[in-house]
Amino acid sequence: MSNFFEKIGELFGTPEYIEALLHGFWLTIQISYFAILIGILLGTIIALIGAAKPSKWLVIPKFICSIYTTIIRGTPMALQLFIMFFVIFAIKGFPSIITAILAFGLNSAAYVSEVIRGGILSVDKGQTEAGLALGLSRSTIFFKIVAPQAIKNIIPALGNEIITVIKETAIVSMVGMYDLNMAAKDIGSGQNMASYVVPMVVAALFYLATIYLITFAVKMIEKSLRKSDLRAEK
Repeated sequence: MSNFFEKIGELFGTPEYIEALLHGFWLTIQISYFAILIGILLGTIIALIGAAKPSKWLVIPKFICSIYTTIIRGTPMALQLFIMFFVIFAIKGFPSIITAILAFGLNSAAYVSEVIRGGILSVDKGQTEAGLALGLSRSTIFFKIVAPQAIKNIIPALGNEIITVIKETAIVSMVGMYDLNMAAKDIGSGQNMASYVVPMVVAALFYLATIYLITFAVKMIEKSLRKSDLRAEK
């Protein structure tokens, strides 16, 4: 055990080790941030198409969205990443970080779309009917009545999806990208450290700290929304 803590001290006392971990962590954050952004934006569009009232103009878009979510949710993330890297974007000189962001973003969009669609459908249809009876347009009903309630319902699930994306980015090391996971492997294979345990534990702490901050932020948002509900009831 004493040797373990000595190795921890050695890792944090070696500038090149810290630099490697921070470099890998920064790549992890970049991929996660932009992938989540794409996932939320594209997922929202897909969810709105899926939850929209049936129309002849939406038959093809609904079919495409359905096929897309089925394929993405039915295949492993690692396989999708390999296809993006070695098939779709197998272009010499094409930035690997862009490929990774698109891979994780497109994957996340499929899950986010289902989360948002579920949130929209969870709102009682009677409220829409009441709004129509009062002469409100469907767009007004959606943005003023349905959307605010749907957002409150999806916050926990959306937080879980964000956490999942961050953890899944660890597989980018499989395609040679120098993320936090790869940095830990690199440090562990060095002659000075000669052990994967310590750098992997430190990398895990980086992930845990990031996930904790996100979990804390989600809980604060939920708490704030509950307070607003209580004020509205009063």
